Amino acid sequence: MVAPPLSVPDAVRGYLDHLVVERGVADNTLRSYRRDLTRYTGYLARHDIHQLNGVTEAVVTDFLASLREGDGENPPLATSSAARTLVAVRGLHKFATLDGVTPTDVAREVHPPAPPRRLPKALPLDRVERLLEACGRDDPLGLRDRALLELLYSTGARISEAVGLDLDDVDLTGRAALLSGKGGKQRMVPVGRPAVAALDAYRVRARPGLAIRGRGTPALFLNARGGRLSRQSAWTVLRTAAERAKITEPVSPHTLRHSFATHLLEGGADVRVVQELLGHASVTTTQVYTLVTVDSLREVYTLAHPRARG
Repeated sequence: MVAPPLSVPDAVRGYLDHLVVERGVADNTLRSYRRDLTRYTGYLARHDIHQLNGVTEAVVTDFLASLREGDGENPPLATSSAARTLVAVRGLHKFATLDGVTPTDVAREVHPPAPPRRLPKALPLDRVERLLEACGRDDPLGLRDRALLELLYSTGARISEAVGLDLDDVDLTGRAALLSGKGGKQRMVPVGRPAVAALDAYRVRARPGLAIRGRGTPALFLNARGGRLSRQSAWTVLRTAAERAKITEPVSPHTLRHSFATHLLEGGADVRVVQELLGHASVTTTQVYTLVTVDSLREVYTLAHPRARG
């Protein structure tokens, strides 16, 4: 049974009371909901909608559009803020339906805007080379760091996969490495000649001296105490190399992996081959890198083609 028509402000007050009394939401959350629903109430009033059962799905959809574009009374919101506001509106309408105030939940099929896709950050080739050269020290840790970064860029391995390698997982003669990825899935990947040379130098000239300080771990990459190198320490190696190379772009643990994939695709590699090398379960995950290369091509095209800017 549907209750008598209820004004929008009364419906909002009832919903906020429900959040406090029955849901026990925090004060900050309540203030956020009240602010978002005040904006919604104002929007409905400007469109001469004063009762909640006068709202349709099209009205909620138009309200969402106004959040992103602005409506004369309010500035546009970022995607995350618009999504948060819509959550409050959807909560209001769901509550009103369950409480018998409205016959149907008109906001149920109106979904929050998807956040913008963040493209992976890849370094240009010259900066990758500068990064690798920054590990040029000839001491044991310097040789280890160079081998680690060369391997990361040569194979596209995650840092966790690289530090998880044991000696037997790398075949320098066959120029291949066996990586253990997410879910325990293993994949064999090729290793380029510069990485093989760096790994050989590390294994012959540096690792034995580090190993005698530890307890005989089979790990390929060792720390100064002879134990397996941790992900955090590997990340420090990367960050230190970036500082030495004076690279101003943000450098994260995935930087060399992103650069590996982007440079392969720019060189003409098939996306499904790159998928296998990266260990992605779905090619859709890998295809985000094609957006990076398309952006690069578009930039070159815009600068070079006589009618690109028409």
